[in-house]
Amino acid sequence: MGVHESIIGEVWRSSEMFKDLDALCSFGGRFCGEESEAKALHYLRGRLAEIPGIRVREHDYEYSGWQRVRSQITLLGAESRTRPAHSLMWSPDTPKGGLEAEVVDLGRGTFEAFETNAARIKGRIVLVRHEHPFCTETIHRLKKYMWARERGAAGFLIANNIEGEMVVTGFAADNTPKDIPALGLSLETGAAIAAMEAGAKVRMEIEAKRGPAKAVNVIAEAPGRGKEWVVLGAHYDGHDLGQSALDNATGVAAALEILRRVQPHAANLPRGLRVMLFTTEEWGLHGSRVWVDAQTPEARKEIALCVQLDTIAGSPNISCLSSEFDELADLAAGVSERLAMPIKVVRPIKRNSDHYNFARRGIPALRLVAGFDEPEAGVRHLLMASDTRDKVNAAEFKNGACVAAEFVWHGLTRTGSIARHKTDAEMKPLLKGLE
Repeated sequence: MGVHESIIGEVWRSSEMFKDLDALCSFGGRFCGEESEAKALHYLRGRLAEIPGIRVREHDYEYSGWQRVRSQITLLGAESRTRPAHSLMWSPDTPKGGLEAEVVDLGRGTFEAFETNAARIKGRIVLVRHEHPFCTETIHRLKKYMWARERGAAGFLIANNIEGEMVVTGFAADNTPKDIPALGLSLETGAAIAAMEAGAKVRMEIEAKRGPAKAVNVIAEAPGRGKEWVVLGAHYDGHDLGQSALDNATGVAAALEILRRVQPHAANLPRGLRVMLFTTEEWGLHGSRVWVDAQTPEARKEIALCVQLDTIAGSPNISCLSSEFDELADLAAGVSERLAMPIKVVRPIKRNSDHYNFARRGIPALRLVAGFDEPEAGVRHLLMASDTRDKVNAAEFKNGACVAAEFVWHGLTRTGSIARHKTDAEMKPLLKGLE
């Protein structure tokens, strides 16, 4: 058995990977600035210290901290009903006593719906629906939020698409004075609001703490023979609902395992392996953006490939988001053939994980994700309290980790260029509507 086959087999049989998954989930959701994130960072430092022969460093940076204090919604009328809600990240506070206004229900929240109802939106609260985050035709909540804000909405509500009285969370506002209050609701609360009589109002109540905060990206390197690197990335932060198990304890645990198995062989490989564990990913991909933008053009050129692991369980089917790099689509086809399993390729650049910040600077970057275009798959539990350890199927998790190891091994061992870096001028039209 060769080194390649041995590494893939070791990843498949690993118990350490499950140890890391269990530990990360045990800390809680790992929302930035909270104790669970700090515990995860402490744990990762300890686990990396156990791997011989690697060098570990940390990238400290500042960000605009924000912590929930209170959030709820009240359906006003003859019999007012207060319902659970979850303020979306960076939402501004409502005025003292809350924000009261009529609701404009835009259903799914398409651009056409916003355009058609533009005259009704101003001064009112917009209600839209959450969607499965990994579908070709998904409209991200940030787009819906911005469309509401641009048309003068007073507030923004997004209702879950899964029943069970579970509120949905996520990032929406961009931390500017233009932001409007925003709440995530359960499917049932959204339905109750939609059923209210014309002219009825709701009251949004949001309070949060703000202030400067610091965060840490952790970087672990196993150098190869040459100066080039394969970056294997995963974000260890999450949300304060559930345990952020699928998103993204799975990616972090798999990245650690691949590093363990590659390290003994790294010195003999053409390229080195750089594992990057980012935080503030759920805050508009902030941590990776700060790091990538701080690198010199020469340092960015030394990154031959970025492989981002984000939600690699939740379905037996893995997709490769190839970020408009044709060579990476070809790479995915080759991996699919070698593993005798289908790997769906999604070519357009997606601003849905840290690979985006590498791609936007012309670095060949891809994301591996489970359950793309599968709205009924287990990945539907993302961004809600049901993203817990029990949703991680062992076989799906091992499958995702082994697929990731295959991509990484190809990057580490391929002679010659993996994919051509692109210039800023080449990237500009590809990023239209994303920046």
